[in-house]
Amino acid sequence: MENLKKALEITKVSRKAFRNILDNYTLEQLNLVPKGYKNNLFWNVAHIIVTQQLLCYKLSGLDMIIPEQWVELYKKGTSTTADASVEDLKLLKELLFSTIERTEEDIDAQLFGEFTEYPTSTGYVIKTINDAFEFNNFHEGIHLGYVLALKKSVK
Repeated sequence: MENLKKALEITKVSRKAFRNILDNYTLEQLNLVPKGYKNNLFWNVAHIIVTQQLLCYKLSGLDMIIPEQWVELYKKGTSTTADASVEDLKLLKELLFSTIERTEEDIDAQLFGEFTEYPTSTGYVIKTINDAFEFNNFHEGIHLGYVLALKKSVK
């Protein structure tokens, strides 16, 4: 349990960096898919939320705490298909931290137990909930780098 909380502290740091992007770009900029890219800033932030929920909750056999349609829109292999609305942005900003707060509560309640092994596209096999939390941080780091590169094409 302590390892999960330590990993979640790293997640909080990355989420603050994503929140900074959301707070400093207009909705139009967040929706822009620059030439040569298949996704926008909004998609990348929504994608990391969906991925955390899939890795930590779904693979643990727990109910995810995000709208089901978000999984279809922002899971691995998807790309931006429509502009996000003001309401979508509001929900994104809320979920960015509420999902992590809830995860912390669920760690304290010891809800994470069972786990379904999952081979990632990187070749790493996630075997435990600890692996899922650690891999999630790796994944968020990848997308933070992508977002930092992408935002240079947005301004």
